[in-house]
Amino acid sequence: MPDTDTDPGPVAALLHEAAETHHRVYRITDGEDPDWASWYADWLLRLSELPELLAATPVRSELVYLLVLLDDEYTEQQPAEAWEQFYARRLIRHFAEPGG
Repeated sequence: MPDTDTDPGPVAALLHEAAETHHRVYRITDGEDPDWASWYADWLLRLSELPELLAATPVRSELVYLLVLLDDEYTEQQPAEAWEQFYARRLIRHFAEPGG
């Protein structure tokens, strides 16, 4: 279980890498993918260090749900920080909680 004081930098870097990879894979549509969260979750769980960084392997459907939720919150709140940092902090916090 990650500590809530865990540096979000490495998780944010993975999210950025996922975004770049997704854009390359979906280049023909200029990155447009209505099921983007499902693609991100699959990539993050199978092809990245996310489970090690979180010290947990999230259930894919839970990660998809969280990515969509975070996208909605980020869009609504429009924070000054980059989306990757925002998502990373929230993911770390979520998976640090018991049952998260």
